[in-house]
Amino acid sequence: MKNFFTSALRLVLATIVLVLVAMAFAGCTVGPKYVKPSVPTTPAYKEEVPASFKETGQWHTGQPADHASRGNWWEIFRDPELNKLEEQVAVSNQNLKIAEARFRAARAAIRFNRAAQFPTIATTPNASYIRNSDYQSSFPSKIQQVSKADLELPFDLSYELDFWGRVRRSVAAAREEAQATAADYETAKLSLQAELAVDYFELRTADAQKQLLDDTVNAYTDNLQLTTNRFKGGVAPKADVAQAQTQLDATRIEDTDVTVQRAQFEHAIAILIGKPPAEFSVAAAPLDLQPPSIPVGLPSESLERRPDIAAAERRVAEANQQIGIAKAAYFPTVTLGGVAGFAGSQGSNWFGWPSGFWAVGPALAQTLFDGGRRRATSETARANYDATVANYRQTALNAFQEVEDNLAALRILEDEAQQQERAVASSKESLQLFTNRYKGGVDTYLQVITAETVELANERNAIDIERRRMDASVLLVKALGGGWDLTQLPAVGSSPVKDY
Repeated sequence: MKNFFTSALRLVLATIVLVLVAMAFAGCTVGPKYVKPSVPTTPAYKEEVPASFKETGQWHTGQPADHASRGNWWEIFRDPELNKLEEQVAVSNQNLKIAEARFRAARAAIRFNRAAQFPTIATTPNASYIRNSDYQSSFPSKIQQVSKADLELPFDLSYELDFWGRVRRSVAAAREEAQATAADYETAKLSLQAELAVDYFELRTADAQKQLLDDTVNAYTDNLQLTTNRFKGGVAPKADVAQAQTQLDATRIEDTDVTVQRAQFEHAIAILIGKPPAEFSVAAAPLDLQPPSIPVGLPSESLERRPDIAAAERRVAEANQQIGIAKAAYFPTVTLGGVAGFAGSQGSNWFGWPSGFWAVGPALAQTLFDGGRRRATSETARANYDATVANYRQTALNAFQEVEDNLAALRILEDEAQQQERAVASSKESLQLFTNRYKGGVDTYLQVITAETVELANERNAIDIERRRMDASVLLVKALGGGWDLTQLPAVGSSPVKDY
């Protein structure tokens, strides 16, 4: 009994020594230290970001007092129906549920890798009864064959001492992938919300086009009646009636065709909010909104607000960890192993102190030759890192382009809308003049038809310009990251990743 306790004490002391040695080496991590890559704004990548956007002549930078929503960004359009639809995307959209499930899987991978920081303890209890054959050969031959019982309750311990940081880097890589996946989720949500807003404004534009064409059909119906009466009175030729009828029929076709587009946009919205198209409808209401004033901010803020940029940067950090993991493979693996338990020949002596046994000791494993496998792994990790850096920089450049594109679109379309407004007024005046001249017998009906066609085209183009302005506003908000910012990435000990 005394010997057993002495041995057990030695086991505990040896384990403590080995743990202290492991802790002493805990700060030793091979591989490069992570440095956030710069954005390619100069040939040498010396500047982090450009000082300002090119298209910021009439745009102001974001201020703390700005009233633009930092979360529900769509509220800046002041449309209650749009607000109601947008709130359903995060709850019911199936593609968003896929992204959320991937985030949960990435979060679970952290716990999987972190488990390697703790010992693995296993037990394989077994009980067997062995009886040898009386005819089994033995030496010397006179030894009697006997039966015996074998009862064991062992506990095995295995623990890798993370001298070179392989385990710690694996945990860090999993954490950074979870952060990247969380940003992927936010990117998917922002994209779906923007897509819904665009589809909604397209639908409202179709309503406006439908209203215009309905009014035009009514006007052309009156014109047909006018030309018919003039023909019956002998004032106008039969050709005027034919032209009026042709124009009316063609406009009715356009009026009907708009309903196809509207139905498609309504169906698209239904899918975005997770509903079958048969169970969803939006009441008709012509587009009657003006693009809101959107605080643009500085390019550096775009790097903080865009979840796709954050995801790309986190994957650069993850790739950097993989380089360290590959480098750790060049060093020996040290594992602390131990086994303890009880063994007996029958139940009465199975758990007695004399039945106890134990063994403990470190094991070292070192690859001496692998045909260049570790070198290839290291080169692959380095190449993957370079690729993620390039992807991060390209994502940032794409973000800058998207902001510039939509700033330019809004600036140019605002001027175009004013020009189109004047064109609509001029075409209406021209139509009125030609209509009066036709009624006075001065001009033919062909000139009235030409003026009507020009006037309708100008009014439809005015509606389309407003649609493009609203779409550009949505895309600008999306390019600026919506209401997201870098602080929303899950961090150590924070929700939603509470077990980081």
